[in-house]
Amino acid sequence: VIPPPVIHIESYSEDSISFSLKMTTNIKVSGYVVNIYWTFDSHRQEKRTLVIEGEKSIQKVANLTAHTPYEISAWAKTELGDSPLSFVHVVTSGKRPVSPSLKAKAINQTAVECSWTGPRNVVYGVFYATSFLELYRSPHNSSTSAHNITVLVQRDEQYLFLV
Repeated sequence: VIPPPVIHIESYSEDSISFSLKMTTNIKVSGYVVNIYWTFDSHRQEKRTLVIEGEKSIQKVANLTAHTPYEISAWAKTELGDSPLSFVHVVTSGKRPVSPSLKAKAINQTAVECSWTGPRNVVYGVFYATSFLELYRSPHNSSTSAHNITVLVQRDEQYLFLV
């Protein structure tokens, strides 16, 4: 039986998490697949995937959000097949940024100008869809470090926007 890998949180800060991966077996490991999940504004679950080569690994994931819960899952790729998943949870330190205040204005039938307030020198994600279900499961999205963006939409549709 292949055991799941051990994920150990080495450290975390406002915008990063460092963790180590190892196996408690003599089975040869060729690498790991790691998923980092977090929920954006309770509407949209985000994921970042890392494919890591080698047996032992210490990784640092940066560009995270302060005071946000993250779930890290990992499995090992071995000579006998893939291991089961293991999970850890960690909340980044610091104070979570204030949610931006969004305004969306139709420019014409297929373009919407979105603008918002918020801190400078950060990256904003703009998500939009024609229903709450689509907004949660598979929204259209763009990212920018500016405080406005023009998005192209389908004509004769109503859209929900989230930044």
